[in-house]
Amino acid sequence: MPQDLNALTDLLHALSARNYAFVSPNRSTARRMFERLDERPADLRDIFGWNRPFEIAALDPELLAILRRIDGLVQDDLGWRCTVRVSTVHGGLFVHSAFPAEGVDAVFLGPDTYRFADLIARERPTGGLRTILDVGTGAGAGGLIAARQSPAARVILSDVNPRALRLARANAAFAGIPVETPLASGLDAAPPAVDLIVCNPPYIAGASGRAYKDGGDLHGARLSLDWATAGMERLSPGGRLILYTGSAILRGGVDVLHERLETAVEARGCSMRYAELDPDVFGSELCRPAYADAERIAAVGAVIDRPSCAI
Repeated sequence: MPQDLNALTDLLHALSARNYAFVSPNRSTARRMFERLDERPADLRDIFGWNRPFEIAALDPELLAILRRIDGLVQDDLGWRCTVRVSTVHGGLFVHSAFPAEGVDAVFLGPDTYRFADLIARERPTGGLRTILDVGTGAGAGGLIAARQSPAARVILSDVNPRALRLARANAAFAGIPVETPLASGLDAAPPAVDLIVCNPPYIAGASGRAYKDGGDLHGARLSLDWATAGMERLSPGGRLILYTGSAILRGGVDVLHERLETAVEARGCSMRYAELDPDVFGSELCRPAYADAERIAAVGAVIDRPSCAI
C-alpha cells in the first residue's frame, strides 16, 4: 500500500492538470468494463479509473515517476496495472483502492459515495460550523464535501482502517482542507459537542471481513443504528447528523432501521427526516440466507437535528 502521502497528493495534482475525470460505477459495471476487449492504447481513465492493464509506454514520465514513488505498479500476465484508483466526486478528485476492492482493508468509493455526497450537499448547514466529524470516513469524501463551505471548521475524519486514513489525508491535502484523522471505531474519537456529523456506515449483513461492507445484525443495519444513536449524544445544541446507509425492507414493506431510529430520536428529544434515496440496491445480496425475509435493500438517508437550547 502506498506510504508516501506527498506522492499520492502529487498524483492527484498531476491528474487534475491533465483534466482527468472518472465516475466510479457499481461493481458489475466495473467488471464488465475491465473484461471488455479493447485494442486501443490505454488512456488515463483506463489506467486510473477502470484499473485495466496497460503498457508502461502509455504513461508519461511524470506520472510513471509518481507511481513508482507510491509503489503504485503491479505486473501480471496481462500487463501493468495501477494499485490505486482515482475518482471524481462533486468536482474533486479522490484516491481510493483499485478495482476490485476485495482486501480486508480495502477503501471503497462508488455509487453509495455519490448518493452520500449529494445528501450532504443538500442538507449540510450553511456557515457557522465549528466542528465537522465524518465517522467511518473511508477515502474522506463525505467529510471533505461537508467542509467546503465551512473553512474555519475543525474537520475530523475518523476510521477503524489505517489504510483509509492514509488515503483520506492525501485527499484532504489535495483539497486544501486541514484535517485530523484519528484511528477509531464508531464515535470513539468524537468530541463532546459536534455541530455536524456525517456518516455512511457499512450496511450489508454477514461477515465478509471487509471493513467497508459488514454492517452487523439487523440485516446489516446494526452499525447504522449504533452510530446514529451515539452521534445524537455528541451533537451540539442545534447540531445535525446526516446518515446515509442501506436498510433491508422486510416482507410487508417493514423498514426496521426506520422504526428503530424513530424510537432513538424520540428518546433523545431530537427530530428526524427520513427518506428512501434508491429503492433497490445490491439486489444480488437477496440470494443469501441473511436476507431470506427481505423484499429488497433500499438506500436511505436520515437527517437528525438536535434542538437548540432554550434562551
